[in-house]
Amino acid sequence: MIVSLEDLLEILKGIRGKKKIVFTNGCFDILHAGHADYLERAKNLGDVLIVGVNSDTSIKRIKGPQRPVLQEELRLKLLDSLKPVDFVVKFEEDTPIKLIEAIKPDVLVKGGDWPLDKIVGKDLVESYGGTVTTIPFRYEISTSKIIERVIELYCSEGKRQDLQL
Repeated sequence: MIVSLEDLLEILKGIRGKKKIVFTNGCFDILHAGHADYLERAKNLGDVLIVGVNSDTSIKRIKGPQRPVLQEELRLKLLDSLKPVDFVVKFEEDTPIKLIEAIKPDVLVKGGDWPLDKIVGKDLVESYGGTVTTIPFRYEISTSKIIERVIELYCSEGKRQDLQL
């Protein structure tokens, strides 16, 4: 379910203490098998999986003016359609710290490319007894690799050499 933070907090009032709440976040620009596997494994860490999704404007600040490839409405819809995902909430900031402060998840999880000491919200979640963990990647795929491959294929076909994304 795609929800606002306000609506999510209302929903969590009836869940907190009864179910283990897991939170993760990311851009999820072009969904791929790595995302699906990661989200499935994140859900297995608890009962309710909340996914925070960077807005288009925050992705542009983080990744540059040519990203995201998919607009936020599409990314939210795709994530919402995945079986492991219970709630999807958009955030405008560059980091999800405000969401983490508000949601107070039992488990904060990121992909295996994140060192534990670099995970935003780690100290906060651990301060109230929550856990912070990473999930190692099973697939050698990323949105950046997909974009690079598309450009490679497009340019190798003798198409425009100045492909803009």
